[in-house]
Amino acid sequence: MMADANKLFEDWIGSVAMALRTAAARVTPRPRILLKQNDAGAFVARVVSNRNGVALPQSTFRPGQEAAMTDEWRAALRGSQLEIHMRTDQVLFRAIDFPKQAADFLDGMVRAQIDRLTPWTADDAAFGMTGPVPVASERIAMTLAATSRRTVQPLLDLAADLGAASVEVMVEPPGTETAFQPIMIFEQKLTSPMRLATDVPRLLRLTLLGAGVGAAAMLVVSAYLGGAYDDQRQELQQRISQRRAALRIDQPGGSAASLLAKRKQTSPSSVMVLEAISRALPDTTYVTELRVDADKMQIVGLTRNAPSLIRLLEQSPQFSRAIFFAPTTRDQNDPGERFHIEAHVMPYFGTGS
Repeated sequence: MMADANKLFEDWIGSVAMALRTAAARVTPRPRILLKQNDAGAFVARVVSNRNGVALPQSTFRPGQEAAMTDEWRAALRGSQLEIHMRTDQVLFRAIDFPKQAADFLDGMVRAQIDRLTPWTADDAAFGMTGPVPVASERIAMTLAATSRRTVQPLLDLAADLGAASVEVMVEPPGTETAFQPIMIFEQKLTSPMRLATDVPRLLRLTLLGAGVGAAAMLVVSAYLGGAYDDQRQELQQRISQRRAALRIDQPGGSAASLLAKRKQTSPSSVMVLEAISRALPDTTYVTELRVDADKMQIVGLTRNAPSLIRLLEQSPQFSRAIFFAPTTRDQNDPGERFHIEAHVMPYFGTGS
């Protein structure tokens, strides 16, 4: 009943907001303009739709050089619906999956775990997801795109300087060969006729106090499901450990020398782990702490680009399932970002010959 009531509230809010935005758009039609940042840092501007029917050629400009644009482009950008596409190297992409029963609570569940999936807390992160896709074992999979709000802020300042009415910050997932929908990671209304974009959400929040109850219920369900999944994972890991121990005991004819050799091959050595880390991480990264516990290792250190370390570690054959086990921070006296990463260690490091 709570889920049905929550869905009704969301549908009602969406319908009212859409009707009011449509009415405002009819009073003052706004063009939709796409800004795409290239590798050189410049923005390529293109008109996606324009009710006035005025065609404009594609324009390229750099931040701080907006005054060099033509009068026609400056007029088109004022009051426009701006869609800004970020570069993929500014965004962290993670593949995530959940049970399909959690489809109605995906945003709340991802927000509750954002500090483990990314280097940022929920308040400091801007993120979005692709639509869920059914996979095996009654689960749904999606791609998470996240970045820090500090990275998004210059784009919002740019949109405000151009006089846009609204801005949507999007990113195109890398490595996609077929048609796809960009992931929206941030949306904000800047200006609108009669301050409609500001007044409507405030009016809905004051009118529908029950929305707060729905949000609280979503957090409770998210915490309950998260605890249940952790219990199941721990039980499964315990069964796997017991099974491995039974297999080692049942092996016939194992001499002490062969058992020691096998243990050397299958147990992760701190020295070997450190060597694998030094090969995987760039020269600009400094590791200050290393902890190896069974099949897990944790590293703490300084780097210039913390999100890129996850991809580098997972590309190494010695590590898998790399995550941030604490938020990434940056102090005034630090030369870079202080990261805290945990990864699973693949125990096989040699042939034992």
